[in-house]
Amino acid sequence: MAIIINLDVMLAKRKMSVTELSEKVGITMANLSILKNGKAKAIRFSTLEGICQALDCQPGDILEYRSDDDVAE
Repeated sequence: MAIIINLDVMLAKRKMSVTELSEKVGITMANLSILKNGKAKAIRFSTLEGICQALDCQPGDILEYRSDDDVAE
């Protein structure tokens, strides 16, 4: 099972930098980078809410589930 983080896609769609998102959400650049690169093990709902508010999107625009079969292809 894999959860794919599409944060970079939403940042590009909104023409927003990681730095700008970091300031709007109140999350460090390091933690945002960990999330963006798919290395995070968890995300707080309050952080997800802040990201969605800043990017004017839904959680499903950022998080995507792919089964192991889909990921291997």
